[in-house]
Amino acid sequence: MSEDIVPQAQDRQPGTEGRMQPRPEFMPRFPGSGRLAGKVALITGGDSGIGRACAVLFAREGADVAITWLDESEDAEETQRAVEGEGRRCLSIAGDLADGDFCADVVRRTVETLGRLDVLVNNAAEQHPQERLEDLTRHQLERTFATNFFGLVAMTRAALPHLRQGSAIVNTTSITAYRGSWHLMDYASTKGAIVSFTRSLATNLVDRGIRVNAVAAGPIWTPLIPASFDPERVAKHGENAPMGRPGQPNEVAPCHLFLACDDSSYMTGQVLHPNGGTVVGG
Repeated sequence: MSEDIVPQAQDRQPGTEGRMQPRPEFMPRFPGSGRLAGKVALITGGDSGIGRACAVLFAREGADVAITWLDESEDAEETQRAVEGEGRRCLSIAGDLADGDFCADVVRRTVETLGRLDVLVNNAAEQHPQERLEDLTRHQLERTFATNFFGLVAMTRAALPHLRQGSAIVNTTSITAYRGSWHLMDYASTKGAIVSFTRSLATNLVDRGIRVNAVAAGPIWTPLIPASFDPERVAKHGENAPMGRPGQPNEVAPCHLFLACDDSSYMTGQVLHPNGGTVVGG
């Protein structure tokens, strides 16, 4: 059992960060250097976890930020305060990414309110463990794909008319896309689809000067964990990583920042792997 994580569980997805013990670490570790100065970023699932860490880090680097969230109003309000504490504007929009009309409305409101769109971070996801394939219902399979993959595609499609040369799309995938997961078969499949979509879209958009990359997160301490597993499993989260611990959201967000800014100007169709030392794909 981890010495830091208290055994705990939450009874609904996608989980609430305010109830976690200990609280995830999301504040940036270093001063900003203006790498996103004057830009606007849209981050799905930006209310908590990796999305929140990205929102605050991007704000510290000079970006105004729009975040989407499902129904975790207290988490979203905390994220908005943190972004505004960095001196940037934050547009907070609640809704379901499985609804393509919502995705289009999010992009419209972002551009109308913040003036432009330069970076899209497709981060929101849900997961529902099942130990046997027989227990994975068609309804669950369709719901997981609707949020994790079809919502990502819909948001990207809506954003594209507003992106320009030099813009960036960063997708959050997972170590499970490479290693599989015996109890998260549908989730891992969506994350595999995101890897393939990232590579395909990168080549599709290269002539338009829009870069598309991804971050394959390992065992990170986010609300999805207590919202998905029993207390004993939660307390052991990350123990099997080579580093022997879960990662924190603010250890993942710098990967998204790197891929969102011009530091990665010669990278597209690539995946970064903040996972505590597990070697994948090589």
